[in-house]
Amino acid sequence: MTETVIALLLALILAALAVIIVIMLRRRSTPQPAPPGPAAAPRDPFAAEDLPGGDPRAVKAGDMIEYLGERYFVRGSLRMREGGFTWAEHLLDRDGAEGGKVWISVEEDPDLEVVWWTERELGDLKPDAKLLEVDGVSYRRDEHGTATYQSEGTTGVGVQGQVEYVDYEGPGGRYLSFERYGGGTWELGVGEAVPAGTMTIYPGS
Repeated sequence: MTETVIALLLALILAALAVIIVIMLRRRSTPQPAPPGPAAAPRDPFAAEDLPGGDPRAVKAGDMIEYLGERYFVRGSLRMREGGFTWAEHLLDRDGAEGGKVWISVEEDPDLEVVWWTERELGDLKPDAKLLEVDGVSYRRDEHGTATYQSEGTTGVGVQGQVEYVDYEGPGGRYLSFERYGGGTWELGVGEAVPAGTMTIYPGS
């Protein structure tokens, strides 16, 4: 009787072990769903790197820029900083063409803004009025400050230093800017906003 009970218990134990082994093997053979990957980070649909003409924030000396059917070479750059705010100004060469200097400025505040600047004779204009009129366009004083700069390539100023600026804003994306480097004489530029997609950047070698 005892031997029969022991044999029955052993048979039950072996059957239970067999069931456990079968269950474990099935679990191993069943493909497990892959853990979810990291969610894609939200992206700005107007990001500068998606612009077809290139990223203006990456412009540097040696690049070529095509704008309104003309090509210009970037001779040098000024990297400006005032507190935690930074922007860049790039001197362009019109391939020997006569006339005043041509610059582009690139800043994010917070949207990307590119302005095309042309040097203008100062005449009797001074940045001490709230309103100024130039070529029939009225400009309102917008900003006044002092920034530090680092120069790259050919810019006509020192390797580093300070620049004081007074900016005026007009209608339709027009600007007026006074700058003087190291406490020197004022320089005047007239600017127009560059519409997205109208400027093409060709990186230099």
